[in-house]
Amino acid sequence: MHRSRGFNGFVLLMGVFMLCLAANSQLTTDFYSKTCPNVLQIVRREIVKAIKVEMRMAASLTRLHFHDCFVNGCDASLLLDGSDSEKLALANLNSARGFEVVDAIKAAVESQCSGVVSCADILAIAARDSSGGPTWKVPLGRRDGLVANLTAANTTSLPSPFENLTVITNKFAAVGLDIKDVVSLSGAHTIGLAKCGTFNNRLFDFGGTGAPDSTIEATMLSDLQNLCPLNGDVDKTTALDRNSQDLFDNHYFQNLLNNKGVLGSDQILYSSNEAISTTKALVESYSSNANLFFTDFTNSMIKMGNISPHTGSNGEIRKNCRVVNSS
Repeated sequence: MHRSRGFNGFVLLMGVFMLCLAANSQLTTDFYSKTCPNVLQIVRREIVKAIKVEMRMAASLTRLHFHDCFVNGCDASLLLDGSDSEKLALANLNSARGFEVVDAIKAAVESQCSGVVSCADILAIAARDSSGGPTWKVPLGRRDGLVANLTAANTTSLPSPFENLTVITNKFAAVGLDIKDVVSLSGAHTIGLAKCGTFNNRLFDFGGTGAPDSTIEATMLSDLQNLCPLNGDVDKTTALDRNSQDLFDNHYFQNLLNNKGVLGSDQILYSSNEAISTTKALVESYSSNANLFFTDFTNSMIKMGNISPHTGSNGEIRKNCRVVNSS
């Protein structure tokens, strides 16, 4: 008896699905229980030391995991140096921070468990421990990628503060993340700073209209115009959450309801026409229910950490997060 093309196509599709499922199933929360049982304590200790030196490092480490996973998957490709380094991408150059902290964490881990724990897993653990927000059991078992992808980091993968909601949601969808993930992960902006260059287009001539962005609350607009004057220093910073910049809470979403989102890509989650049928209701829900935000943020971080991980024999365990191992 001959099987139909439709049946064969179904079998092929299921095969691909099972391969993907098998890859993700290799990430487990107890992956290092025998090979490096103290890895979580080692990472946390180094993060506490770094944040004591600079509170801003909490947001920087969380952002590294995000920017890594969106390019090539969660493979620590962002940490690689070289001419094709993702560190040179517009979204990362003079912006992505915390590489020295990752180096210190890696050195501490290597001193206890040499050649065992991947840089990609260190980024995932660091993102959980640095935020000061909700906690979760981090699925582990990623291996490190062998190549960086500057082109993707520059052109196709990383969301930009200047993009509209459709473009941003499409970039999330391209890596398997949905509308809820867009909004909940944006909530990480409850901590951290933004440079003038990432939002000054909203302050004086929004979209070539000759006027500031009308969705910025008047007092905050004046404050930001003073901080970031025309032709001023684009590297000056302000808190993304100007009410509680060092606390991981739901004030970020309350700010959006009051037109106090600093980045255009934040405020559009509530104020844009596209938000009406997509993200606005979620912003309202999170603004009044911190526990719901924490739950969804946790789920989205785990989901993001599962973007195309290298597992099994794919990739390697780098000894130095900045370079691939010598052959």
